[in-house]
Amino acid sequence: MAYSAEISRSNPTCFLFVIDQSGSMEDQISGGERKKSDVVADTINRFLSELSIKCAKDEGVRDYFDVGVIGYGANVGPAFGGALSGRELVPISQVASNPARVEDRSKKVDDGAGGLVDQSVKFPVWFDPTANGGTPMVQALTLAQTILTNWLNDHPGSFPPIVIHFTDGESTDGDATTIADSIKLLMTADGNVLLLNCHISSDGSSPILFPDTDAQLPNDYARLLFNMSSFLPPAMRLAAQQEGQSASDGARGFAFNADTVTIVQFLDIGTRTSQLR
Repeated sequence: MAYSAEISRSNPTCFLFVIDQSGSMEDQISGGERKKSDVVADTINRFLSELSIKCAKDEGVRDYFDVGVIGYGANVGPAFGGALSGRELVPISQVASNPARVEDRSKKVDDGAGGLVDQSVKFPVWFDPTANGGTPMVQALTLAQTILTNWLNDHPGSFPPIVIHFTDGESTDGDATTIADSIKLLMTADGNVLLLNCHISSDGSSPILFPDTDAQLPNDYARLLFNMSSFLPPAMRLAAQQEGQSASDGARGFAFNADTVTIVQFLDIGTRTSQLR
């Protein structure tokens, strides 16, 4: 069955984030007071921290994954900061050991008496929020295609790479459908590259997660992103169903009008793999 290859240090897979950093990402996210750019950056940084922990063994962090973050707005290119600046794909062990900085943050925890108290936590940061310029989506996805093609040449039998694209606006450099289709045609012996699209909005309408039709989507742009998205493989559909989502056989890796909760759930389900060795 496709999408069943074991993930190991000798046969890693790849996560590539493609992040809209246009000026409109400065706006507030749907259902919240925080900027869209801040929410996306925090979510990805938290994911990288959790992924590093997941890969940590007694002898150190095992390189089950190569990870990249591509930003696009006023500029298009790798978005890691610090020592990883300019790197397109980085083994997870190097990600774990090279955050740009570690911040002190607070989170609410149970005080044992029915209330909540603030607890200080360390928060590693690899990727900073940016919101400036237009939305050169075609250029960004073309870069992603080049990066993935090079990676696939070295990993022909691996679990297919997963591309997670966050955007809040329409492409300003042409129709991205053709390049999206080209990315989805890339493949390993275990299946095609998965392209997941997360639409982030300031709109107050209810989010839609993993739909199997574009019938309920309100505009042509949302429908375009839906059709750019890969069909979810069985393991991801099962993960979505376990999280209470009605992911049918035709479900796509697409989230419309995502709020903070939806972004976290979308990222968790869209990157869930269980074949680590």
